[in-house]
Amino acid sequence: MKEGRQELHESRLATTDEKGNRVYIHPEDINGKWKDRRSYFYWFLISIYLVLPWIYVDGKQWILLNIPKREFTIFGNVFYGHDGPLLFFLVLGFIILMAFITSLWGRVWCGWACPQTVFIHSLFLKVERLIEGNSRKRKALDKQEWNFEKLWKRTIKWVFYLIISLHIVHSFLGYFVGTRRLFWITMESPSAHWSLFITMLVMTGIILFDFGWFKEQFCIIACPYGRFQSVAMDNNSMIVAYDYNRGEPRRAKDVPKDKEGDCINCNHCVKSCPTGIDIRRGTQLECIACTMCIDACDNIMTKLKKPTGLIKYTTENELTGKPKPKFQIRSFIYLIILFIVGAGLIFSLSSRSELKAQILRSSSTPYQIIKRQDSDPLVVNQLRLKISQNTKNKEKLLVKLDPSVVGIELTIPYEVIEMEEDNFQTPVFFKFSKVILDNGTKTIKLNITNTEDKIIKTLEVDLVGPIR
Repeated sequence: MKEGRQELHESRLATTDEKGNRVYIHPEDINGKWKDRRSYFYWFLISIYLVLPWIYVDGKQWILLNIPKREFTIFGNVFYGHDGPLLFFLVLGFIILMAFITSLWGRVWCGWACPQTVFIHSLFLKVERLIEGNSRKRKALDKQEWNFEKLWKRTIKWVFYLIISLHIVHSFLGYFVGTRRLFWITMESPSAHWSLFITMLVMTGIILFDFGWFKEQFCIIACPYGRFQSVAMDNNSMIVAYDYNRGEPRRAKDVPKDKEGDCINCNHCVKSCPTGIDIRRGTQLECIACTMCIDACDNIMTKLKKPTGLIKYTTENELTGKPKPKFQIRSFIYLIILFIVGAGLIFSLSSRSELKAQILRSSSTPYQIIKRQDSDPLVVNQLRLKISQNTKNKEKLLVKLDPSVVGIELTIPYEVIEMEEDNFQTPVFFKFSKVILDNGTKTIKLNITNTEDKIIKTLEVDLVGPIR
């Protein structure tokens, strides 16, 4: 008898043959309530992905991750490279949130929200079915020798894959470059933006390879979340599972009719699985909780006029007859940590200064000497002033020496600094006689004020010069 996917040894993947070569999975297209729910949710997520970078508030992109400037706008809040704790809280909060969700609902991320699943099931598989036909026709086309039919079908399919991949990548780059700027960049020659053009090509190649060819192999081999979920889950976490007690023994020639369980061994659940597993073998690493097997089994149970739910959302404890506890310690611990991280983020945001300023050394020499004929030489320090202002209505700023500072001349290119953007940089020059130095250094105060002469920020500046 020919070995089927459902009869494989437990240590062997359904996506490989006995020699280790890849076996391509062509899941059957199943209709059902869970597929409808997932489809609506997938398109909701895709719409958010495509629309979000085009949302502008007060002329600024609502989400923009400007890496070269180290400026990150997230839902209108601007973070900078020096806002390390805030970014740390955001990243840590996402990780803990994923752990909390996994502890309650298992691999719901994989089946319902992972970009890999969303784009492949909503776009790539639909294109494949439209051009190459249903599961049986696609399998036949795979086995078929290369001829005109196979060539034109595969060519058209990959052309559509390329168009979709380009759109996904350009939308992704919009989050980093800016959608309006990216639009005008695409109107120019690639030679005007070689680095961005090459980045786009590389990313498109990766998406095309992953979503178009690698597909379920990424979930099985490369995705770290599949390994992480085994740590975050326990016997009370929600899983897609086969009800062994109700389904066994399955229909077979050697099983009496009055002893049969509800499973008729039609293997419809296996044929519909996008990763090729047999859900009846229990919880497996390759399962992405996409619910295709639930719809497949429910359709068969409905035709047989038996209750649905032979494969369903449940927990390991519920399958063995144990009640699911209302209170789960693991989930509660994750929730407490999540609240702590959230409180830390809120505190950091509330204590964040509306105006930040730094005075930095320039990349040139620490100081220069300007010789004068009739007077002592002057020492010049060139520094760089960086100002970031997070307020919606930005004030006009002035930079002045503190009244306590004497014998020092400040030169700055701007009499009044108008903060048109959140970040501003300018060189500043300090001229003074070396006699004011104490062992080659002197610390002075520099005030940043508004036009009403109200001090907003005071900086300490260390001047350097020759040791007398």
